[in-house]
Amino acid sequence: MSPPHSPARGPTRARTFAVVAAVILAGATGAGLLSAGLGTNSTRPPQPGASVAPTAERTGSPGPLLPRSEPVRITIPRIGVDADIVPVATDDNGALEVPPLDHPEIAGWYRPGPTPGEAGNAVVVGHVDSQRGPAVFFELGRLRPGDTVRITRDDGRVARFTVDGVEAYPKEHFPTERVYGGDGDARLRLITCGGRFNPHTGSYPDNIVVFATATR
Repeated sequence: MSPPHSPARGPTRARTFAVVAAVILAGATGAGLLSAGLGTNSTRPPQPGASVAPTAERTGSPGPLLPRSEPVRITIPRIGVDADIVPVATDDNGALEVPPLDHPEIAGWYRPGPTPGEAGNAVVVGHVDSQRGPAVFFELGRLRPGDTVRITRDDGRVARFTVDGVEAYPKEHFPTERVYGGDGDARLRLITCGGRFNPHTGSYPDNIVVFATATR
């Protein structure tokens, strides 16, 4: 089993970060892919009704809140992302689902949560690579504070977000509250996998999380 393509470096650690959407488990072919259940216990969304602390990061003036409308496309100019978005939820075990494994170029939006532009934290996940090469979030770790993420919604509006920061976390210490918690502002979380690919387990040890806030 050979490791996937070498990904970009994350900005907050001194080691190389591969960029994939949340938790990843090798498929039957041994590729570095997201599993059908995006997550171990560390990356599970909180249970319905669970109390989750609000977040506080912000860059610039917060943008106007938008009504609910599903996202259909994500554009990240700095790293050349221009991809479709499909809704995902959780599986029977409570693990976060991921986009179809045969379409690594597509991102997934966590549909039980806010839509991009609504108050709260909208969560988008994506693959880092596949047997065919880099996937949608391959270079997610290259983002820096001040970079722009644009989400086109089904109602035709575009929610514009400014990156506040990019962090890497061991999967067993996934920051559930920072990712899923929210307050009165519209925020965005982009999730992928990181760390050095382990060919024995067929997985990456870390998560890359991009934190962003809606701006005007």
